[in-house]
Amino acid sequence: MAITDALGMRRSYYQLNRELPVSVGEVKKLIEEVTELVPDAFNMKSARVVTALGSRQDELWDGVYNAFEGKVAREKIDGFKAAAGTILYFYDEAVVKEKQEQFPLYAANFPVWANQANGMLQINVWTALREIGVGANLQHYNPVIDDTVRRMFDIPESWKLIAQMPFGGIAAEPEPKEKEDISNRVKFCE
Repeated sequence: MAITDALGMRRSYYQLNRELPVSVGEVKKLIEEVTELVPDAFNMKSARVVTALGSRQDELWDGVYNAFEGKVAREKIDGFKAAAGTILYFYDEAVVKEKQEQFPLYAANFPVWANQANGMLQINVWTALREIGVGANLQHYNPVIDDTVRRMFDIPESWKLIAQMPFGGIAAEPEPKEKEDISNRVKFCE
């Protein structure tokens, strides 16, 4: 499949279930492979991934709901909880700090580059999941849930939570995307 075809299939799937079209083992292997393949500036390997499955998936989303003390709709949280799992994306600030000390001229750029690498990881995992028939969406409940997630999964203090990606079987297709006039965002200068 061409990369543009795969990217075109990648959508925000909000109606997910636990009926994966592939084994959990295949999903785990895919997450590991993509994490290893995605580049990072100065080869710092700053990205960290934790995947909640089974009862840990339920605990995560109940913990998210509790962290917001009821200020987020239970139905919305239960929609994410209904998924087969959730990928938690982090970057390791200790790794970033080490590179900042090693290359002081670029110190200010390392947190930016860590975020860029994490974004590349997210879109590549998301697209790869869709290629194997798994739907996903991307959430940003951090920093409100940072302490909850840290305690729940025994996360080191140096890991900064970036995003949460519920994934699972596709219960419903999203509405078709409207075609945009891409010339508003892309220019070519010859």
